[in-house]
Amino acid sequence: MNNAAITEDEDFSRRARDNQARLTAGLRPHYDFVVCGAGSSGSVVARRLAENPEAQVLLLEAGGSDEADCVMNPALWPTNLGTERDWGFQAEPNPHLNGRALSLSMGKGLGGGSSVNVMVWSRGHRSDWDFFAAEAGDPAWGYENVLGIYRRIEDWQGAPDPQFRGTGGPVWVQPASDPSPIALAMLDAAAEIGVPSFESPNGRMMESDGGAAISDMLVRNGRRNSLYRAYLHPWLDRPNLTVLTGAQVRRVVFDGRRASGVEILHGGEVTVVGAGSEVVLSLGAIQTPKVLMLSGIGDRAELERFGIPVLQHLPGVGRNFQDHVSFGCTWEYEEPIAPRNSGSEATMYWKSRPDLDAPDLLFCQVEFPVPSERTAARGVPVHGWTMFAGLAHPTSRGRLRLRSADPLAAPVVDANFLSDPADVTTARACIELCRALGNARAFRPFVRGEVMPGELEDEALDLYARDAAVTYWHQSCTAKMGRDGMSVVDATLRVYGVDGLRVADASIMPRVTTGNTQAPCAIIGERAAEMVRQAHGL
Repeated sequence: MNNAAITEDEDFSRRARDNQARLTAGLRPHYDFVVCGAGSSGSVVARRLAENPEAQVLLLEAGGSDEADCVMNPALWPTNLGTERDWGFQAEPNPHLNGRALSLSMGKGLGGGSSVNVMVWSRGHRSDWDFFAAEAGDPAWGYENVLGIYRRIEDWQGAPDPQFRGTGGPVWVQPASDPSPIALAMLDAAAEIGVPSFESPNGRMMESDGGAAISDMLVRNGRRNSLYRAYLHPWLDRPNLTVLTGAQVRRVVFDGRRASGVEILHGGEVTVVGAGSEVVLSLGAIQTPKVLMLSGIGDRAELERFGIPVLQHLPGVGRNFQDHVSFGCTWEYEEPIAPRNSGSEATMYWKSRPDLDAPDLLFCQVEFPVPSERTAARGVPVHGWTMFAGLAHPTSRGRLRLRSADPLAAPVVDANFLSDPADVTTARACIELCRALGNARAFRPFVRGEVMPGELEDEALDLYARDAAVTYWHQSCTAKMGRDGMSVVDATLRVYGVDGLRVADASIMPRVTTGNTQAPCAIIGERAAEMVRQAHGL
């Protein structure tokens, strides 16, 4: 970046900072739109609504600024886990994981998960989006339309590919820069076991049986370029967009059956901010159903347990909980190899059975050891790498419930991982495929040998899977879009049975997408904003 560009950037930052200080100091009692949550979807919704200068938009975020090296430096993403930038949710002890209670980290702060994640851009498979369209009864959720949105929003930095990639959009996407030899070895290892390699994981590969590729990442000039940075940060100098941090949403306020605003905790005080047109919940798959229930929307029996007046009985709120579940397999380096970029540069999607119509396994190579708290006891090499691989489409379903009527109390999350025997069968196939990859000839120049799991069969292999299982932090599906009795939102993301309230985040997914969920959340934000704008003539 040259001196003129640096000066221009500094001028904008000062102008944006002064503007937001002025807007938040003079917080209005009412806005046209109140967007709750500045994560991967909420940042998109707020930006797109604020593009109309006549619309007054308030974006509420419980966390703080993203201006920290631990956020912006791609290599430091793990240092945010367990800090004030992480909600720190904890699942209940799970008998199907030998009694283990998994940590369910979620981003807290401007950018949400996109400010603490591994920066991987994974669009989702054709079959995912076509499934969304079928569940919603709306072809606009289908793959062909979504592919057009991806082309429009991307600023692709790789080899030109007009069929699949776009340029000039807000989202800077690039292949992992100068990938590690260990990442390139993974592509060669995949070829050895019959898995084809692709020039990108987001083109033809997402329409096929699967494959391996160097990951696409949201990194620009060596710095994280979160969806907040891509969409919202360039808009902070606008007079009609107010971004209020440190503001936790307690519940949605209603006038009859219409959402009229939100109750928030800010600066130690509880206050209500009005919404003249709509409220959009983009709080993530744990906070969104929690706020819905605290607002009187959910399963009648659950709400009545805590004396919450029932506004709308929707038994699907908090149900259908899904996540990608990983089983780490680890190898020791022959000589230390320092991680590059985010430490995760190669990815693979494949099928556990040839009769499937789409990949059901997700593989992310991690260039350092990633054991679970249980498998760490087996011995972890000082220098090594992990095949972080797991279930792209788990069959098991969990549930989220309120712990109490206290808005500050963390909800009860029964993740229920591996409760369905089919997932255990798929886990075995996943681990066996990991071992075939890691023990392929391509890795022999780099590794001393396999550390775990080693040759395990039957019950011993199942035990390893239950001890090794951890989350990808892709929590989703707890306020699903659809048309059945367990659906929470319709095809336009409106909450059933009430007016003026939509949900736009990973909770609306009918099933979790194949791969990392950041990119699909951008699509959810884009579609939500498009439908809100159409509804209000913006």
